[in-house]
Order: sequence, then C-alpha cells, then structure tokens
Amino acid sequence: MYESEAIEFKEIVSEDICKEVIAFANTNGGTIYVGINNDGREVGLLNVDESYTRLSNLVRDTILPDVTIFIQYELLDGNIIKIKVSEGSAKPYYLKHKGMKPAGVYMRQGTSSVQASWDQIRFLIKNADGDTFESTRSIQQDLSFSTAEIEFKRRNIDFASEKFVSLGLWCADLKLFTNLAVLISEQCMHSIKVAVFADRANTIFIDRREFGGSIFKHMHDAYDYLMLNNKTVSEIHGLDRYDLQDYPPEAIREALLNAIIHRDYSYSGSIIININPDHLEIINLGGLLPGLSTRDILSGISQPRNSKLAQIFFRLKHIEAYGTGIRRIFDLYRDETVKPDIAVSENTFRMTLPNRNANRQDLGPAMVVKDQILTHEDAKRLPMNNLTPQMELIMDQLKIKEALSDEDVMALLRLKRTRTYLILKKMNDLGLIEIRGRGQSKVYMLRSKDR
Repeated sequence: MYESEAIEFKEIVSEDICKEVIAFANTNGGTIYVGINNDGREVGLLNVDESYTRLSNLVRDTILPDVTIFIQYELLDGNIIKIKVSEGSAKPYYLKHKGMKPAGVYMRQGTSSVQASWDQIRFLIKNADGDTFESTRSIQQDLSFSTAEIEFKRRNIDFASEKFVSLGLWCADLKLFTNLAVLISEQCMHSIKVAVFADRANTIFIDRREFGGSIFKHMHDAYDYLMLNNKTVSEIHGLDRYDLQDYPPEAIREALLNAIIHRDYSYSGSIIININPDHLEIINLGGLLPGLSTRDILSGISQPRNSKLAQIFFRLKHIEAYGTGIRRIFDLYRDETVKPDIAVSENTFRMTLPNRNANRQDLGPAMVVKDQILTHEDAKRLPMNNLTPQMELIMDQLKIKEALSDEDVMALLRLKRTRTYLILKKMNDLGLIEIRGRGQSKVYMLRSKDR
C-alpha cells in the first residue's frame, strides 16, 4: 500500500492523527493505518490496548462536532490499528482547542491534510446546513448581545440564554451560535448606508452616513436619520396653517423594516438608501423568492427569506403581520398623484417612495439646495421646484433682456406687486435668478451659470 488521497500511515498514536480524521471527515472519507511508517513498512504498536484507548479518547475529546459515529476501528495482524473514517454530515469538523477557523479545520488534498480557507469553511457549512442563511452555523462564535437585551427588555420579553434555541440563535446539538445570532449581536458585520443628494440624478452629495452594529442598532439609527431628513413644508391660507412631511413616517418605517427583514444576508453588501429632492429609495440585496411576483407582494402574499428573523421582529412588535407592510405603504399614498414603486431584479429589491411635497402644486419646495447654482434646465429636471408658467416666462425673457425690473415683471405677468414679489422671491431662493441693486435701481438677472 501507498499513501494516497484516501489512505494515511501513522507510526504511533499522536495528536496529529486528529488532523487526519478531521480532513477525511470533511472531504470524502478515508482510512488511517496506525503502526505503519511513512515508507509503508509495518512496524506495529508496542501496546495495542493502551494505544487503542488513547486513540479513541483523542478523537472523542479533541474533535467537534462529535465525529465518532463516522469512525470504525479494527485491529489487524501485526499490532496495527485500522481507522476507517466516513465522510461526516455535520461539516466542518475542527480541533476543539483551535475553533472553527483555518487553524482548526483540515481538508484532504492529495496525500496531505491541509488547513481549510475561510471560503472552504463557509462552503462546508452551507452544504451541510442548507441554503437558509439565518439557521446556518456561524463562523464567528465570540458574540455579545447588549443591544438585543435592551430591545427585548423594552417589550418585556425574556432574553435568557435558555431561550436561544427557540429563538433560532443556538444549535443545541452542535453547541454553536447561528448566523441569526450574529445579526442581532454587536459583532454584526452588515450595515445600512444612507446618502442625501441635491439633485434627482444622485450626483451631488449633501451628506452620507453608514450605520452598523447590531441589526437593532442600525435599524433605529437609520430610522432616526431618515426622519431627520423628512422635511416638513408649511403653507398658510388665511388663519390656517397646513403642514405636510415629504414622506409619511409610517411609510418610511415599513419600507425600512421590509428591507431589513427580507434582505439576503449571505451577501456582504449593505442596504442602500438614497434621498433626493424627488424621492427616497431603499435598495436591498435579494430579489423575490422563487415563485413570487410583484403582483403577489402587492396582494399581501409574503414568504419571508429570513423566517426566524421575521418571527423575532413580530414578537418585538416591530411588525404586525406578514405581508401587510407594503400594502400599508401604498395605502398611505392613496390620495397622492405619484405612487410608490417597486422594482425587482434577480438579486435586488428596490422600494421608491415619492416626495409628496415635490409633487404638490400648492406647497413650496421641501428643501433649498444651498450653495448650488442651478441652470434653467437643471431646475426643470427637479420636480420639487414646481416651476410655474410665470417662472418659465420670466426665465425666457431674462435670456433676451438680461435684466428685468419689478415693473417689467409686473407688466410681463400682468400681476400686482405683491404676487410678483412672491414669485421672484421663490425663484431667487431656488437659485434661478439673482438680485442686483436696491430700491428703484433693483433688477433681476439669471444666475451667472445661465447667462
């Protein structure tokens, strides 16, 4: 016999045998002969009984998960122990004192047992546990849950370790945390990225933030920041004042929760949220599950990608029932001209919420772009500016005459002084025109970028 991909020789019983057992159990199985040297010569064991006892104890006490059911021992002539290792079903197997990382996980390659890479470890876990990310054993096991404890305490729900199995945070048989546990822990590597833009094309940044930590932490932090950017526009008619926020707070909440609960966490990318003068869009990784269509989603049919995570959010009363969130979003826009939009690709899901103030004629702009000179064409492309026919007429006339006085504009629009002043003030606030001079010498001109 010769050493091969499925055969390994060991002259004596030593801890190195555990690496060979792990490698065979993690690959396609194999046989280890103890009492044969590297040259293939039978040397035998001096004390077979003692060697057998030490060997079985090493395998049982040094390797996790328990691999003993996949091992058969046989005593051969010449005081040789034959160890037949079958391929295991709870991969990856690893050295207990090293942990489930490259230093403790071994694979069989040719005639050698070598350390596995992180990618190989992830592959072994996925194949052994299936495609459900949240229920899969986590590579990271050193976890803390201070944020989760606070979140559960707020709802008077017990977060004791005894509940971890029922919550889906702990594999009882393997004594390991799941990926779901990582998501709610401080060690969560996922995040939400939010960017605020001055233009509809999302090219001019105003601000950007990234929120990480426990999934509960970046949920609250992202929502607070979105509400900070949810501006309120006021309009006064007589003695009455009317306030309207750009987006219904409940719509923001439901869209954010939908992205967090349904995203595919097997991807390392972040949830992306873009806010511009026209709309707010939330993009998360993971399209619809097979068999579902956009029409199904709008009808209230829901199949959570992360069912255990959804159950936790349900118990914490962040969601009321599966499948109602998106219908609630559309209901909040029932009286609006522009409706929310859903766009689905193979690997992404995008929810777009229209800015209600950008599409309302009787309210002013929801946001003034500071330190930004807009051209006439730029302004036309920003629905929030609500360019009226009077503004268009003034812009066109200024391209011919270069400057207009109050009297010129009043004559052009056939309006009285107060109404003319309000229109010119709004155009100046939007950066469409600039004011030169004061009193009787005051004139209005296009911003230098337009001239």
